[in-house]
Amino acid sequence: MDARRAPGGDPAGVSAPLHGIKVIEIGQVLSGPFAGAIFADLGADVIKVEKPEGGDDARQMGVAFRHGDAFNFHEFNRGKRSIALDLKSEAGMAALHALLDEADILVHNMRPGVPEALGLDPYATTERHKQLIYCNMGAFGHKGPLKDRPGYEPLLQAFAGLNAITGEPDGPPVRMGASVVDQGTGMWTVIGALSALQQRARTGRGCVVNTSLFETAFLWAGQKVGAYVNQGKLPERHASGHPGFVPYESFDASDGPLLVCCGNDRLFRKFAAELGHPEWPQDPRFATNRLRLANKAECLALVRDAMRQRPRAEWLERLVAAGVPCAPINTIPEMLEEPQAKAIGMLVTPPGEDFTVTALPVSFDGERPKPRAGAPRLDGHKGARFSP
Repeated sequence: MDARRAPGGDPAGVSAPLHGIKVIEIGQVLSGPFAGAIFADLGADVIKVEKPEGGDDARQMGVAFRHGDAFNFHEFNRGKRSIALDLKSEAGMAALHALLDEADILVHNMRPGVPEALGLDPYATTERHKQLIYCNMGAFGHKGPLKDRPGYEPLLQAFAGLNAITGEPDGPPVRMGASVVDQGTGMWTVIGALSALQQRARTGRGCVVNTSLFETAFLWAGQKVGAYVNQGKLPERHASGHPGFVPYESFDASDGPLLVCCGNDRLFRKFAAELGHPEWPQDPRFATNRLRLANKAECLALVRDAMRQRPRAEWLERLVAAGVPCAPINTIPEMLEEPQAKAIGMLVTPPGEDFTVTALPVSFDGERPKPRAGAPRLDGHKGARFSP
């Protein structure tokens, strides 16, 4: 491998496992840029192609944070280079193809139909650039009656049934608080691209990798889908609880909530003993998990009454010491104050910036990949070519 460097980057090493891999990203807002950010943090040289007028819409997705761009743009575009190309022009497409001549991977989440209108059809493009891994990120998938329909995170959470399985049993469907569909699609795109690179090493040819928001959301709903398809079981909403274990949910201590997970009868016996009720496991209603499921309301009512008698910190100390799985239900500020959150080093500062972003949740030989540069200014690398 040669000694190329990405912008501000380190040479190939344990913290840059994708050093020498070249990625072109035509990404907007989240799923495509998140895939690009993963590649960049892992050491790939990522060139972000943006439209000349305003660039990625995420630059304006919120108030200006730094350099005129919103914080979300900085979060998902660190470590990349930016060039502005008018892909509707002959010159812009010629410049793009010149980049693709040198690239290993193309990632885009353009609206369905746009690549074809631009002359960037996946199969024609991979025929022209035979080494290229072409990552086509859609909304509803690359085939089917909705393949040409655009979509966004909340629409796909709703469409795939994720909203319907989230929330209180008697409450309305609820959107998940994190962008699990967008970011999940970015992750699957990277997994697909890396798998295709391994295939290319054997065959010498690139390929088309298709991912979509709907397929990702479908997978996240997979357990509920499987239960319905195979057992005819309609999913229910369980708030913080679990359909197969009791007690396995949040409880209010005297000063705040915590989650307790009794995943078997042994743990329930330990839990009951700490609550001061070692007789519960002998109760014919509660002796086994299946009996507790059948008598869930009665069991949970007793547990809730007992949990309210002591503060959360005391319960956590006692239950952890007894080996009962539990955790405080933290706010984001509370989570950040946890010693474990500080110890794992998930917050990092991009070089040259005065703010932090969230790093990748993976380490290599104990070393976490870190952004090697901040987010690029629009067209900040005009005329860029991959480093010789």
